[in-house]
Formats: sequence, C-alpha cells, structure tokens
Amino acid sequence: MVDHQQNDTLTQNSKVSFLGLGVMGFPMAGHLSTQGYDVSVYNRTSRKAHEWQKQFGGTAFDTPALAAKEAQVVCACVGNDDDLRSVCLGEEGAFTTMEKGSIFIDHTTVSPQVTRELAEIAKNRGISYIDAPVSGGQAGAEGGILSIMCGGDEKVFEQVLPLMQSYGKTIKRLGDVGSGQIAKMCNQVAIAGVVQGLSESLHLAQKSGLDVESLVEVISGGAAGSWQMVNRHKTMNADHYEYGFAVDWMRKDLAICLQAADEVGASLPLTAIVDQFYKDVQKMGGGRWDTSSLLKRLQKFDD
Repeated sequence: MVDHQQNDTLTQNSKVSFLGLGVMGFPMAGHLSTQGYDVSVYNRTSRKAHEWQKQFGGTAFDTPALAAKEAQVVCACVGNDDDLRSVCLGEEGAFTTMEKGSIFIDHTTVSPQVTRELAEIAKNRGISYIDAPVSGGQAGAEGGILSIMCGGDEKVFEQVLPLMQSYGKTIKRLGDVGSGQIAKMCNQVAIAGVVQGLSESLHLAQKSGLDVESLVEVISGGAAGSWQMVNRHKTMNADHYEYGFAVDWMRKDLAICLQAADEVGASLPLTAIVDQFYKDVQKMGGGRWDTSSLLKRLQKFDD
C-alpha cells in the first residue's frame, strides 16, 4: 500500500509509472529508469512501450491502470485534454488503481480547466496532483535539461522535485494547481512572437542577398539574440522543417492561450495573428513541420 509517509521519503528506487511515450515521454521515462527508479510504462501504441522496455528495462503494461497500480508517483505526458482525461478517468485509467497518498504529475500541455477538474477528482480520491508542463523540446527531453513549470501544493512539489530533476534542469513552482499550465501558456506566447520576428528577419536577409550565417553571427550576441535564433536559423535557412515541435501542436497550445486570456481579460493580439499564420502553414501541408516554418509561409506569399 502507498501512504503519505512513504511519499515523504520518496527514494530513487521508488515505484514510478510513466504514461505516454512520445518524443518527450520516451526519454523522460528513460532518465527515471537510468536514475534507479522502478519504472512501469504505458503507451497507447503498445509497440512503443515494449521498445522502451527493451532499451531501459522496467515493465510495460497494456493499460494505464495496470501501469499505475502500486506506484507512488504516476507521471503523464500525452497529447491533449481528451487524452489526459482518458488515461486518468477511463475504465482502465490510472485513477482507478492509484492509492491514497500517491502523487500524479502531469507533464502534458493542457487547458487550466482540465487540470483543475482532474486535480479535484484526484483530491477526492486522496491523490496529490502536480501540473508540470515542460519546455525544451525533444532535445531537452533527451538531454535531461527540460524547463518544468509546476503548480500544486508546495510540500508535494518538494517531495517530487528530485524525481523531476532526473529529466529537468530548471524546475519552478509557480503557485497552486493550474499555475504550471498558465506559465506554459506564457511560454508559448513568447515563442510565437519570437519565431515570427526571427522569420521576418531571415526573410529580409535572404531577399536582400545577405549571408544568413554572417548575419546571425553578428546579431545573435546582441539584443536580438534568442534561443530560437541560435538553434533554428540553420535549418530555417536550409528550408528544412521535418523535425521539432509540430505546427499542429503549437496551434493546439495557442488555442488554449487565447481562451485563457479571454477568461482573465488579457489581450494577446500578436498571438492571435501568429496563430492564423500557423493556420496558413497547415493549409500548405505543414501541420507536422517545426514551428520555425513560419519563414516558409513568408517565402510562399512573396513568390
């Protein structure tokens, strides 16, 4: 049985379950196993779960309920609100077997509404809930250097902080449950504006005949510099977008941003415009392209 006393002394050989083994979840769960946690995993496509098991050990299960059974901590990193509800509340969802005193950590980027809904259900079942969306992309997950934005009880956060340090570098509690998701929305808003600005900058350079590499070298060390500029300019200049954080997922996130802004009375005019630019990219067939493909949109409209 799991109890609160056990959670207070969470150790590296504690039983942890990880639900969702996509490009983020697969390496995140792998870091937990490498750090010595007793990891069980679930993925909607069972083949992926068994691939993970072959690479990292642990145990693969066919349902979230089986993976979560007897786990002291259950982590999830799935696609959207509906996916999260399913792995938590479905007939074979994790909440059906999680015991009182266990902790649920959600690394999915979802709406604050579903976060608060699930946190309340978890509370009524004696389960602690931390919303902890991540930023840093696949490279950050593989390198164990993700930024993790958290909401939830401070004591529970402190209990699971060492666990999240297995795959995170910058980990911060922003407030009560739901605060992590709001912070992730702020993150996505900032990225959207920066990527559009970078796209316009590189587009102007290309149209003017400047050498993009030389340009970036001289401006990246000044006020114009950004993570996006350093890490995306080469692939943007090469017209290569078959990687990274998909436009489809960014539009899902921006929809959450715009809805959250309406609820609190915040104006996000640039975000609304860039969201429509990403819609143009989808119409170009670029739903699975990296978000830096905003440059390709500019090139298309100027042809």
